[in-house]
Amino acid sequence: MHIGIIGLGRMGGNMRDRMRAAGLEVTGYDQNAEISDVASVAELVSALPDGGPKAVWIMVPAGQITEDVITDVAGRLTEGDIIIDGGNSNFNDDLRRGKELAAKGIHYVDAGVSGGVWGLENGYGLMVGGPETVIEHLMPVFDALRPEGPREEGFVHAGPVGAGHYSKMVHNGIEYGIMQAYAEGYEILAARDDLLVDVSKVFQAWQRGTVVRSWLLELLVKALNEDDDLSEIKGYVADSGEGRWTVQEAIELAVPAPVIAASLFARFDSRQEDSPAMKAVAALREQFGGHAVQRSADG
Repeated sequence: MHIGIIGLGRMGGNMRDRMRAAGLEVTGYDQNAEISDVASVAELVSALPDGGPKAVWIMVPAGQITEDVITDVAGRLTEGDIIIDGGNSNFNDDLRRGKELAAKGIHYVDAGVSGGVWGLENGYGLMVGGPETVIEHLMPVFDALRPEGPREEGFVHAGPVGAGHYSKMVHNGIEYGIMQAYAEGYEILAARDDLLVDVSKVFQAWQRGTVVRSWLLELLVKALNEDDDLSEIKGYVADSGEGRWTVQEAIELAVPAPVIAASLFARFDSRQEDSPAMKAVAALREQFGGHAVQRSADG
Protein backbone atom coordinates (compact mmCIF):
# COMPACT_ATOMS: atom_id res chain seq x y z
CA MET A 1 0.00 0.00 0.00
CA HIS A 2 1.17 3.53 -0.82
CA ILE A 3 0.05 6.49 1.29
CA GLY A 4 0.93 10.16 1.43
CA ILE A 5 1.51 12.10 4.63
CA ILE A 6 1.63 15.88 4.99
CA GLY A 7 3.38 17.27 8.07
CA LEU A 8 6.60 15.56 9.17
CA GLY A 9 7.09 17.17 12.56
CA ARG A 10 7.60 15.44 15.90
CA MET A 11 4.84 12.90 15.28
CA GLY A 12 4.38 12.92 11.51
CA GLY A 13 8.00 12.10 10.77
CA ASN A 14 8.00 9.19 13.20
CA MET A 15 4.72 7.93 11.75
CA ARG A 16 6.29 7.90 8.29
CA ASP A 17 9.23 5.88 9.63
CA ARG A 18 6.99 3.41 11.47
CA MET A 19 4.83 2.81 8.39
CA ARG A 20 7.90 2.27 6.24
CA ALA A 21 9.31 -0.16 8.78
CA ALA A 22 6.08 -2.16 8.42
CA GLY A 23 6.58 -2.42 4.66
CA LEU A 24 4.29 0.37 3.46
CA GLU A 25 5.34 2.82 0.79
CA VAL A 26 5.08 6.36 2.13
CA THR A 27 5.60 9.70 0.42
CA GLY A 28 5.87 12.60 2.84
CA TYR A 29 5.70 16.34 2.36
CA ASP A 30 6.79 19.06 4.77
CA GLN A 31 7.57 22.75 4.36
CA ASN A 32 11.04 21.89 5.65
CA ALA A 33 12.72 20.69 2.46
CA GLU A 34 15.42 18.87 4.44
CA ILE A 35 12.95 16.26 5.70
CA SER A 36 10.46 16.27 2.81
CA ASP A 37 10.35 13.57 0.16
CA VAL A 38 8.78 15.87 -2.44
CA ALA A 39 8.80 19.56 -3.18
CA SER A 40 5.06 20.24 -3.01
CA VAL A 41 1.62 18.90 -2.15
CA ALA A 42 0.94 18.60 -5.88
CA GLU A 43 4.00 16.39 -6.29
CA LEU A 44 2.93 14.25 -3.34
CA VAL A 45 -0.54 13.60 -4.80
CA SER A 46 0.99 12.85 -8.21
CA ALA A 47 3.35 10.31 -6.60
CA LEU A 48 0.44 8.23 -5.33
CA PRO A 49 -0.56 5.46 -7.75
CA ASP A 50 -3.65 5.63 -9.93
CA GLY A 51 -6.09 2.74 -10.23
CA GLY A 52 -7.27 2.78 -6.63
CA PRO A 53 -8.21 5.32 -4.01
CA LYS A 54 -5.40 7.70 -3.19
CA ALA A 55 -5.02 8.25 0.56
CA VAL A 56 -3.43 11.34 2.11
CA TRP A 57 -2.85 11.58 5.87
CA ILE A 58 -2.70 15.16 7.16
CA MET A 59 -0.64 15.69 10.30
CA VAL A 60 -0.50 19.46 10.85
CA PRO A 61 -1.65 21.70 13.73
CA ALA A 62 -5.41 21.93 14.20
CA GLY A 63 -7.19 25.06 13.04
CA GLN A 64 -6.78 27.18 9.94
CA ILE A 65 -3.64 25.32 8.83
CA THR A 66 -5.56 22.06 8.71
CA GLU A 67 -8.44 23.74 6.87
CA ASP A 68 -6.08 25.16 4.25
CA VAL A 69 -4.25 21.87 3.70
CA ILE A 70 -7.47 19.87 3.40
CA THR A 71 -8.82 22.36 0.86
CA ASP A 72 -5.58 22.16 -1.13
CA VAL A 73 -5.45 18.35 -1.09
CA ALA A 74 -9.14 17.94 -1.87
CA GLY A 75 -8.70 20.09 -4.97
CA ARG A 76 -6.13 17.61 -6.27
CA LEU A 77 -7.99 14.37 -5.52
CA THR A 78 -10.77 12.66 -7.44
CA GLU A 79 -13.90 10.74 -6.53
CA GLY A 80 -13.24 7.80 -4.24
CA ASP A 81 -9.99 9.17 -2.80
CA ILE A 82 -9.43 9.53 0.96
CA ILE A 83 -8.30 12.30 3.30
CA ILE A 84 -7.33 11.40 6.88
CA ASP A 85 -6.97 14.17 9.46
CA GLY A 86 -4.68 12.93 12.22
CA GLY A 87 -4.35 16.23 14.06
CA ASN A 88 -6.31 17.34 17.11
CA SER A 89 -9.25 18.86 15.26
CA ASN A 90 -12.56 19.63 16.90
CA PHE A 91 -15.12 16.95 16.06
CA ASN A 92 -17.60 19.61 14.94
CA ASP A 93 -15.14 20.57 12.20
CA ASP A 94 -15.00 16.90 11.20
CA LEU A 95 -18.78 16.75 10.81
CA ARG A 96 -18.69 19.77 8.52
CA ARG A 97 -15.71 18.58 6.50
CA GLY A 98 -17.16 15.11 6.09
CA LYS A 99 -20.28 16.55 4.46
CA GLU A 100 -18.34 18.99 2.29
CA LEU A 101 -15.96 16.33 1.00
CA ALA A 102 -18.71 13.75 0.52
CA ALA A 103 -20.41 16.19 -1.85
CA LYS A 104 -17.24 15.97 -3.98
CA GLY A 105 -17.10 12.18 -3.71
CA ILE A 106 -14.06 12.26 -1.42
CA HIS A 107 -13.99 10.12 1.73
CA TYR A 108 -12.98 11.70 5.02
CA VAL A 109 -11.59 9.95 8.10
CA ASP A 110 -10.83 11.62 11.42
CA ALA A 111 -8.09 9.92 13.41
CA GLY A 112 -7.31 10.69 17.02
CA VAL A 113 -3.65 9.77 17.55
CA SER A 114 -1.98 9.32 20.93
CA GLY A 115 1.61 8.36 21.60
CA GLY A 116 3.58 11.55 21.16
CA VAL A 117 7.29 11.36 20.47
CA TRP A 118 7.39 7.77 21.79
CA GLY A 119 5.08 6.47 19.08
CA LEU A 120 7.85 5.36 16.75
CA GLU A 121 9.07 2.89 19.34
CA ASN A 122 5.85 2.01 21.18
CA GLY A 123 3.19 2.52 18.52
CA TYR A 124 0.27 4.94 18.48
CA GLY A 125 -3.10 4.59 20.12
CA LEU A 126 -5.63 5.20 17.35
CA MET A 127 -9.28 6.28 17.54
CA VAL A 128 -10.80 6.67 14.08
CA GLY A 129 -14.12 7.75 12.64
CA GLY A 130 -15.39 7.13 9.13
CA PRO A 131 -17.25 4.72 6.83
CA GLU A 132 -16.69 1.02 7.53
CA THR A 133 -15.47 0.22 4.00
CA VAL A 134 -12.96 3.06 4.04
CA ILE A 135 -11.61 2.09 7.46
CA GLU A 136 -11.22 -1.51 6.28
CA HIS A 137 -9.25 -0.31 3.25
CA LEU A 138 -6.92 1.66 5.52
CA MET A 139 -6.32 -1.14 8.05
CA PRO A 140 -2.78 -1.86 6.77
CA VAL A 141 -1.94 1.74 7.71
CA PHE A 142 -3.60 1.54 11.11
CA ASP A 143 -2.01 -1.85 11.85
CA ALA A 144 1.41 -0.42 11.02
CA LEU A 145 0.93 2.51 13.39
CA ARG A 146 -0.82 0.90 16.35
CA PRO A 147 1.07 -0.85 19.20
CA GLU A 148 1.90 -4.53 18.93
CA GLY A 149 -0.62 -6.92 20.47
CA PRO A 150 -4.37 -7.36 20.13
CA ARG A 151 -5.81 -4.81 17.70
CA GLU A 152 -8.63 -3.82 20.04
CA GLU A 153 -6.15 -2.72 22.73
CA GLY A 154 -4.56 -0.01 20.59
CA PHE A 155 -7.11 0.72 17.90
CA VAL A 156 -10.81 1.46 17.72
CA HIS A 157 -13.15 2.30 14.88
CA ALA A 158 -15.18 4.51 17.18
CA GLY A 159 -18.02 5.27 14.77
CA PRO A 160 -18.84 7.54 11.82
CA VAL A 161 -16.99 10.73 10.89
CA GLY A 162 -16.37 12.78 14.04
CA ALA A 163 -16.22 9.82 16.41
CA GLY A 164 -12.43 9.54 16.24
CA HIS A 165 -11.66 13.06 17.35
CA TYR A 166 -14.53 13.03 19.82
CA SER A 167 -12.94 9.99 21.50
CA LYS A 168 -9.52 11.66 21.45
CA MET A 169 -11.03 14.82 22.96
CA VAL A 170 -12.35 12.93 25.97
CA HIS A 171 -9.11 10.92 26.15
CA ASN A 172 -7.15 14.15 26.49
CA GLY A 173 -9.62 15.54 29.02
CA ILE A 174 -8.97 12.47 31.17
CA GLU A 175 -5.25 12.98 30.62
CA TYR A 176 -5.56 16.52 32.03
CA GLY A 177 -7.11 15.15 35.22
CA ILE A 178 -4.56 12.37 35.70
CA MET A 179 -1.61 14.69 35.20
CA GLN A 180 -3.05 17.23 37.62
CA ALA A 181 -3.47 14.57 40.31
CA TYR A 182 0.13 13.42 39.91
CA ALA A 183 1.29 17.05 39.99
CA GLU A 184 -0.61 17.83 43.18
CA GLY A 185 0.70 14.67 44.81
CA TYR A 186 4.22 15.67 43.85
CA GLU A 187 3.84 19.10 45.43
CA ILE A 188 2.48 17.65 48.68
CA LEU A 189 5.32 15.11 48.91
CA ALA A 190 7.99 17.68 48.01
CA ALA A 191 6.70 20.04 50.70
CA ARG A 192 7.74 17.52 53.41
CA ASP A 193 11.46 17.51 52.68
CA ASP A 194 11.96 17.12 56.42
CA LEU A 195 10.32 13.69 56.20
CA LEU A 196 10.86 12.35 52.69
CA VAL A 197 14.40 11.75 51.51
CA ASP A 198 13.75 11.33 47.77
CA VAL A 199 10.36 12.07 46.20
CA SER A 200 11.36 10.58 42.85
CA LYS A 201 11.99 7.22 44.52
CA VAL A 202 8.47 7.29 45.97
CA PHE A 203 7.00 7.76 42.50
CA GLN A 204 9.33 5.11 41.14
CA ALA A 205 8.08 2.64 43.73
CA TRP A 206 4.51 3.27 42.58
CA GLN A 207 5.30 1.96 39.10
CA ARG A 208 4.78 -1.68 40.11
CA GLY A 209 1.98 -3.24 42.10
CA THR A 210 0.01 -0.08 42.88
CA VAL A 211 -3.34 1.06 41.52
CA VAL A 212 -1.92 4.42 40.37
CA ARG A 213 0.74 2.97 38.07
CA SER A 214 0.63 4.22 34.47
CA TRP A 215 2.78 5.37 31.58
CA LEU A 216 2.27 8.97 32.68
CA LEU A 217 3.70 8.03 36.08
CA GLU A 218 6.71 6.49 34.35
CA LEU A 219 7.24 9.72 32.43
CA LEU A 220 7.04 11.73 35.66
CA VAL A 221 9.73 9.52 37.18
CA LYS A 222 11.86 10.08 34.08
CA ALA A 223 11.41 13.85 34.40
CA LEU A 224 12.35 13.80 38.10
CA ASN A 225 15.41 11.67 37.42
CA GLU A 226 16.55 14.28 34.92
CA ASP A 227 15.73 17.28 37.16
CA ASP A 228 14.97 16.16 40.70
CA ASP A 229 13.29 19.40 41.84
CA LEU A 230 12.03 20.49 38.39
CA SER A 231 13.95 23.73 38.86
CA GLU A 232 14.77 23.91 35.15
CA ILE A 233 11.08 24.07 34.18
CA LYS A 234 8.81 27.09 34.54
CA GLY A 235 5.37 26.31 35.95
CA TYR A 236 3.50 27.46 32.85
CA VAL A 237 1.14 24.94 31.25
CA ALA A 238 -0.61 25.52 27.93
CA ASP A 239 -3.73 23.72 26.77
CA SER A 240 -4.12 22.57 23.18
CA GLY A 241 -7.92 22.69 23.11
CA GLU A 242 -9.18 19.21 23.87
CA GLY A 243 -9.53 19.84 27.61
CA ARG A 244 -11.64 22.93 26.94
CA TRP A 245 -13.77 21.08 24.41
CA THR A 246 -14.32 18.20 26.83
CA VAL A 247 -15.56 20.59 29.53
CA GLN A 248 -17.76 22.41 27.01
CA GLU A 249 -19.26 19.10 25.88
CA ALA A 250 -19.86 18.06 29.49
CA ILE A 251 -21.76 21.30 30.02
CA GLU A 252 -23.84 20.75 26.87
CA LEU A 253 -24.69 17.20 27.98
CA ALA A 254 -25.21 18.16 31.64
CA VAL A 255 -22.58 15.59 32.63
CA PRO A 256 -20.65 16.47 35.82
CA ALA A 257 -16.91 16.57 35.14
CA PRO A 258 -15.41 18.36 38.17
CA VAL A 259 -11.96 16.75 37.96
CA ILE A 260 -11.39 17.55 34.28
CA ALA A 261 -12.79 21.07 34.73
CA ALA A 262 -10.58 21.73 37.75
CA SER A 263 -7.47 20.48 35.92
CA LEU A 264 -8.24 22.83 33.03
CA PHE A 265 -8.64 25.82 35.35
CA ALA A 266 -5.40 24.88 37.10
CA ARG A 267 -3.63 25.34 33.77
CA PHE A 268 -5.09 28.82 33.48
CA ASP A 269 -3.82 29.60 36.98
CA SER A 270 -0.31 28.48 35.97
CA ARG A 271 -0.13 31.35 33.48
CA GLN A 272 -0.57 34.07 36.07
CA GLU A 273 2.51 35.08 38.00
CA ASP A 274 0.37 37.12 40.38
CA SER A 275 -3.22 35.94 40.04
CA PRO A 276 -5.80 38.77 40.17
CA ALA A 277 -8.34 36.32 41.58
CA MET A 278 -6.00 35.31 44.38
CA LYS A 279 -5.33 38.98 45.07
CA ALA A 280 -9.07 39.45 45.51
CA VAL A 281 -9.27 36.45 47.86
CA ALA A 282 -6.38 37.82 49.93
CA ALA A 283 -8.01 41.25 50.08
CA LEU A 284 -11.32 39.79 51.21
CA ARG A 285 -9.64 37.71 53.95
CA GLU A 286 -7.91 40.87 55.19
CA GLN A 287 -11.17 42.83 55.15
CA PHE A 288 -13.48 40.39 56.91
CA GLY A 289 -11.03 38.71 59.22
CA GLY A 290 -8.01 40.92 59.50
CA HIS A 291 -5.85 38.15 58.09
CA ALA A 292 -2.33 39.11 57.14
CA VAL A 293 -1.52 39.70 53.48
CA GLN A 294 1.75 39.91 51.59
CA ARG A 295 2.27 43.35 50.05
CA SER A 296 3.74 43.85 46.58
CA ALA A 297 7.42 44.82 46.65
CA ASP A 298 6.70 48.03 44.75
CA GLY A 299 3.45 48.82 46.58
